[in-house]
Amino acid sequence: MEYFKSGLKSVLGAPTPDNQPSGADTVDRLVNRVQSSTLLDDRRDACRALKALSRTYRIEVGAHGMDALKQVLEMDKTDCEIVGLALDTLCNITSPEAFDEEVEKHGPKHQIGEQFTEILIKNHETVSQILRFLEEFDFRVRWPALKLLSNLLANKPKDIQEIILVSPMGVSKLMDMLSDSREIIRNDVLLLLIHLTKGNTNIQKIVAFENAFDRIYDVIIQEGGVDGGIVVEDCLLLMVNLLRGNYSNQNFFKEGNYIQKLTPIFQLSALPVNASEDNLFLGWSPQKVSNVHCMVQVIRALVAPSGPAQSVSACQTVMNKCGLLQALCDILMISGVPADILTETISAVAEVIRGNPNNQEFLGNVMAPSSPPRPAIVVLLMSMVNEKQPFLLRCAVLYCFQCFLYKNETRQQQLVQTLLPEGNESPTLTTGQLLCGGLFSPDPLSNWFSTVALSHALIDNVNQKEQLLRVLLATNIGTTPVTLMQQCVMLLQQNNKIQSKLGLLMLLCRWTSYSPVAVKTFLSINSSISYLIALLSSHENNDDHQEILLQSMCAFLIAICVHFNDDNVPNYSKVKLCNLIENRIGLEKFQDNIGGITRHEVYSRSLKHPQSSAKDPSEVLLDHEFCRLLKTLEGVVLKSVLDYSSSNNGKEQSLLVSDSEATAPYKEVIRQQDLQIQILNTTVTNLTKEKEILQQQVSELKAEVDSLTDQTKILRAAQISYSEDKIPQTISNNVASSNEELEKYKNQISDLEKRLSESLTLIQELQSKTVDSKTTTDLENRLKQQTKEFENLKKDQDDLLVLLTDQDNKLIMYKERLIALGEKVDSDESSGEQDTDDQPESSN
Repeated sequence: MEYFKSGLKSVLGAPTPDNQPSGADTVDRLVNRVQSSTLLDDRRDACRALKALSRTYRIEVGAHGMDALKQVLEMDKTDCEIVGLALDTLCNITSPEAFDEEVEKHGPKHQIGEQFTEILIKNHETVSQILRFLEEFDFRVRWPALKLLSNLLANKPKDIQEIILVSPMGVSKLMDMLSDSREIIRNDVLLLLIHLTKGNTNIQKIVAFENAFDRIYDVIIQEGGVDGGIVVEDCLLLMVNLLRGNYSNQNFFKEGNYIQKLTPIFQLSALPVNASEDNLFLGWSPQKVSNVHCMVQVIRALVAPSGPAQSVSACQTVMNKCGLLQALCDILMISGVPADILTETISAVAEVIRGNPNNQEFLGNVMAPSSPPRPAIVVLLMSMVNEKQPFLLRCAVLYCFQCFLYKNETRQQQLVQTLLPEGNESPTLTTGQLLCGGLFSPDPLSNWFSTVALSHALIDNVNQKEQLLRVLLATNIGTTPVTLMQQCVMLLQQNNKIQSKLGLLMLLCRWTSYSPVAVKTFLSINSSISYLIALLSSHENNDDHQEILLQSMCAFLIAICVHFNDDNVPNYSKVKLCNLIENRIGLEKFQDNIGGITRHEVYSRSLKHPQSSAKDPSEVLLDHEFCRLLKTLEGVVLKSVLDYSSSNNGKEQSLLVSDSEATAPYKEVIRQQDLQIQILNTTVTNLTKEKEILQQQVSELKAEVDSLTDQTKILRAAQISYSEDKIPQTISNNVASSNEELEKYKNQISDLEKRLSESLTLIQELQSKTVDSKTTTDLENRLKQQTKEFENLKKDQDDLLVLLTDQDNKLIMYKERLIALGEKVDSDESSGEQDTDDQPESSN
C-alpha cells in the first residue's frame, strides 16, 4: 500500500497533510495528465495510476476517464505498454462481476460494468479497434484486448455478435488465436468463442468454415483426450454450439469425415471385474465425467429427432460404419460408469438407432457380458422396471426402447411374439415378460413405463394389435388365464394410482385406434364402458389437474370406441354408445372433457420432443406418441360422437311409427354407409400422412438448398482470407470463363471510353464557341460605352466653345467702354494678335 501511495505522489505530487484529495479529485487530475501531458512517460504513469484506482473507484474512472483511455488507444497505439495499461483499465471498468473493493459501496449485484459497456460500444469503431489489437503478438496487448472483448460480450452479447459479424475478418482474427502457443490466450479464446457462437447461426457457420473442427480436435489431442482437463470440455462445448440446430454445419461435419474422429475418443476401458466398491469410480474423475457428457452431447446434436430426416439418417449410417455406435454400446456394458453418464449414453444410443433399421438390428444383437449372457435390450428393460434404479436412467431406457421399436415392424412383431403362447417356450427372460411383469408391479412408475413401452409395439401396426388380443396371462399359478386386454381393464378398475391408470388408458387408446376388432373385444369385456362412464360422471367439481386429465382420457377412449365401432356388439353399438354419452354425461360436458387434455400443460410439454423432459416421477403423465395420436384423432372421433347423437334422435322418432321389419332395410343401408365412411376416413388419414411426409421432404429439401446457399455465400466470403496456393480447384476452373467475361467487359469499357472522348471533344468545341460569342458581346458593350462617353465629351467641348465666345464678346464690350471713358487701350491689331494667340490656346 505504501508503494502505491508513493507511486501516486510521484505522479500527482505530494499534497499538504490538511488538504488530502478525494478519490474523484485524484481521478480527475490523472485524467487531465493523460490528456494534456506531452511526454509519453507521463501519460504512461498516469494510465498506470488509473488502472490501480479503477477497481476501487470504478465509477469515477469510467465516467471521467473513458474518453481519455480511448484517446490513448488511438494516439499511442504504437506503444505496447501504455496500450496494455489502457486496455486493462477498460477491463476493470466493464467487468461484469463486482470487485471486493467496491462491494461495500455498491453491493455484490450491480450493473455498472454493463452500463459502461453500453457507453463504450456506442461507437462501433471502438470494438473494431479492439479486434485490431488482437493482431498484436505482444502479450501485454493481446491478452488485455481479449479479456476486454470477453467482458463486452458477457455484458452485451447480441450487440457484440452483430458488430463482430460485420467487422472485416473479425471472426478470422479470433480463430487465428487458437494457434497461439501461449495456453492462457488459447484457453481464453475458447471461452470467448463459446459465448460468441451461442445462438447466432451466421457466426457458427463462419467459425466452422474457418477450420474450427480441425483446430478443436488438435487441442483435444494435445490436452489428453477424454482424460484431459477443463480445456477439453471447453472444446467440446464449442463443438456442441457449432452443431446443435445448425444443419449446415452438421452437413459440413459429416462430409468432412469428422464423425469418424470421434470414435477413438470414446474408447473407454472397463475396470477389472474384481474391483472393489470403493475403487469403482476411481477411473471417473469429475472432469472426465464432464468431458464424456459433452462428447455424448456432440453425438446427440448430430442425430436429434428434430433435424432433417435425410441428414439424420446419413449421420446414423456413418456412426454405425465407423464404429461409433459400437463404442457407445461398449460404454453401456462396461462396469463402473457413473449413472449420469450411463443415462446420457443410453439417450444417445436411442437417437442413433431411431428410425434406422440397420442400427436397430445392431443394438438388438448386442449381448451383455452377464452370466448367462442376455441381450443388451433385455438388460436395459430390467433396469427400467426396477424401482431402485435412478429415475432419469429409467426414463432414458424407455426412450431407448421406444426408438428401438420406432418404424420397425419386425421388432414390434418380435415383441408381441414373446407374449404369445407358442412364442414363449424359451426359458430365457424376454422383453415381453419384463413388460408384463411391470404391469403387475406395485410401483406406479413401473406400470406407466411398461404400458407405454408396450403401446409402442402397436404404433401403425394393426396386425400386432390383433395378435396382442391373443395374449393370455395368469396372475397366479393355477388360476385361469385371461386375455391381456381383460387384465388391463381389471388393473384400471383396481389400481388407485392415477399414474398407473393413465398408462393403462394410453395403452387401450393406442390398442383400439384404427382396429374395429380391438374395439369389439374391449366392448365385450364386462363393465369396461360402465367404469369409464362412471369416472366421467363423477368428480364434477374436482379441481385436481390429474383427475381432470384422467377423465379426459376416459372420454377419448369412449370416443375411439364410437368412431371405430363396427356395431358387432349389440349392447354397445355406435348409436347406443352415443345415447349413453348423451344421457349419462351430456354432449357438452363430453366435448369439454376430450378437449381437457390439449389444454393441459403436460400435453404441450410432451408433444414437443419424443423424449420425456420430466425431472420428477410425479411429472410423468403423458407419452409423446399418445399426444400425437390425440392430435390426429381428437376432431375426428368427436365429430363421430356428435353426428351419431343427432341422427339417433331422428331414428327414435321413426321407430314410433314403423315396426322393425320396415326399418331393417334402412339399418342395412346405414351400416353400409358407416362402413364406407370408415373406409373413406381411413383413406383420408393415410393420404394425410402421405401429405405430411411429402411436406416434410419438401421442407427438408428447402432446408438443404438454403444450407447449400449459405455455404456458398460463406465460402465466397472466406475466400479472401486464404492465400493463392489454398484456392480450391473448383474456383480455379472458373478462371477461363471469368477472363472471357473480363475481356468482354474491357471491350465494353473501351467503347464507352471512346464515346466519352468524342462527347468531351464536342463539349469543348461548344464551350469554345460559347466563349467567342461571349467575347464579341463584351466588345460590343464596351464600344457602345466608349461611343457614349465620346459623345458626352464632344457635347462638353461645344459648351465650352459657346462659353468662350461669350467671353470674347464681353471683352470687346469692356474695351469699347474703356475707350469711351478716355482710357488707353491696345490697338486692334495687337489686340487681334493677342486674341488670335490666345484663341487657339483656349481652343486647345
